[in-house]
Amino acid sequence: MMPTVCDSDAGALREAMIGELREMGAIRSDRVAEVFRAVPRHLFAPGAPLEAVYAATTSVVTKRDDYGVAISSVSAPELQAFMLEQAEIRPGMAVLEIGSGGYNAALLAELVGSEGTVTTVDIDPEVTGRASDLLGEAGYSRVNVVLADAEAGVAEYAPYDRIIVTAGAWDIPAVWVEQLADGGRIIVPLRMRGLIRSLALERDGNHLVSRSAMVCGFVKMQGAGAHQERMLLLRGTGIALRFDDGGPDDPNGLGGVLGSEPAEVWSGVTIGRAESFHTLQFWLATTLPGFCLLAVDAQREPALVAPGNRWFNLAAVDGDSFAYLVSRPVGEGTVEFGAHAFGPRASAVAEAMAEQVRVWNREQRKGPGPNFALWPMDTPEECLPDGLVIAKRYNRVTISWPTPASAATGQGVLHHLAE
Repeated sequence: MMPTVCDSDAGALREAMIGELREMGAIRSDRVAEVFRAVPRHLFAPGAPLEAVYAATTSVVTKRDDYGVAISSVSAPELQAFMLEQAEIRPGMAVLEIGSGGYNAALLAELVGSEGTVTTVDIDPEVTGRASDLLGEAGYSRVNVVLADAEAGVAEYAPYDRIIVTAGAWDIPAVWVEQLADGGRIIVPLRMRGLIRSLALERDGNHLVSRSAMVCGFVKMQGAGAHQERMLLLRGTGIALRFDDGGPDDPNGLGGVLGSEPAEVWSGVTIGRAESFHTLQFWLATTLPGFCLLAVDAQREPALVAPGNRWFNLAAVDGDSFAYLVSRPVGEGTVEFGAHAFGPRASAVAEAMAEQVRVWNREQRKGPGPNFALWPMDTPEECLPDGLVIAKRYNRVTISWPTPASAATGQGVLHHLAE
């Protein structure tokens, strides 16, 4: 039985949420606004406070694992709206949603209409059971709810005009592409070097290219598609370096490195606190060979997570030394990027990171960001574009950048949504 809520309160909060999503650019079309208006979000988060349910940038966690890590949630409206805009769903389409929660499937059902079909699949029987119950109670029993490991897709209802993945994926199985209709599109939060972007992928010959990319965050994929990152502990369990792929050849090469005198280098590049720097993340990921993410326990290592550093987790290892990105206030609402480093060559690796910040500032800061593509593993090297190549389980992901001239004018092959 659904808990009773005041319809007027929920309606007012829903309208306020839609208005905020329009202001931030998450909702860009009337059709997407209308489906957010049509589906009562609170019906899919029973028991949660209405203010939390209708907060534009907040997800509602519906299940955690034994360690308290979220493994299922009703995603933040901001992310859902961005992905629906990326998908460009039309009435009559067949859509597969990978990762169930109920609410997003209801939005999809509104978009495809009575002539379309929506299938949602999840590996967790508790999640699919909950989604099926909530969809039925909300009037969306026509959605196909499937319990399965989505690594194999759902052949029963294929082909799909759109495949929308609502869990963080490390790679894209070939079967998803096989179940995609001609002219279809896959919207997937893909993890690359630890960074996640929601990509709108379409076929281009024998490979997939991204038509848009968006900064996002999702719970990790479970089942056969799960991928375990490599953790390198530097001091007990208080500081770790996280490698999504690769890592140091000698895991003991950084032993005792935090006992050395740190180096500090400032880049001279400043940015407003409200300005997005998401393209800098991928610039460092593609230009620093030992790129990784820094994980710090703030209680044990407060010096590394001072107020100016708490949002910066980008790092890079170079042999026996490593550096990580930091910032410092240099004026009202403005910070400067820099690098801190430890190890025998701390000054050199800090300078290398700071220099790449300067290069990004000169060549890519005002540009559209990198181009993403996925290629079959057997694609010859000479057929791949210039840039970083990441070997995954099924694909080779390429990340390439527009020329500095086109980046400076904001002209690129692909359109990238703002953070």
